[in-house]
Amino acid sequence: MKNEVLYLLLNNYADHEPAFLASAIACDEYSIKENPKYINKVVAPTLDAVRSCSGFRTLPDYSFDTMPDDYAALVLIGGFGWLDEQEADKVVPIVRHAIEKGIIVGAICNAASFLAKHGFLNAVKHTGNGLEQLRLWGRDNYANAKGYVNEQAVSDNRIVTANGTGYLEFAKELLLLLENDIPEQVEMFYRFNKLGFVIMMRELQQK
Repeated sequence: MKNEVLYLLLNNYADHEPAFLASAIACDEYSIKENPKYINKVVAPTLDAVRSCSGFRTLPDYSFDTMPDDYAALVLIGGFGWLDEQEADKVVPIVRHAIEKGIIVGAICNAASFLAKHGFLNAVKHTGNGLEQLRLWGRDNYANAKGYVNEQAVSDNRIVTANGTGYLEFAKELLLLLENDIPEQVEMFYRFNKLGFVIMMRELQQK
């Protein structure tokens, strides 16, 4: 199971946030990979479908009770489900287990605020939806304002955080940690999607 990247989804998750990461893992610039280094899997509180903010319904591969013990990365996708404390607090032991085992953990948007709320960002450089939101969510459990970095995404000690518009940078940092491809190819993927096809083609033609 070590080659599985688990995307943890709560109801009303932000379906655009995992798109770049998941596609880079499963596909290359030509087609779906025949032998990808990693496999995308979805984990949710139960095996019932989870609904995205846009209304899409996703069937999980695993529930919190059936998810594997070992995997390559745990990616917490943002959205409004993190506001439901009864549901979100069930994720705490999952994150703690992953960090203790040295598994890569990613959290974007409200999921990063969730990490602050439970003290998981107190020993790493990090970002999120602004320092004030991290302080609001974290209250006394958040004690690392000095570790906040005002960037789209930040990677430190195998924990990657991002704000809600940093999904492309989030993907880049996780792909580098996972060594999904050589760094030059990851950078090419990032620039292609950041700049767009026309600008990238112009740059290549000028070389």
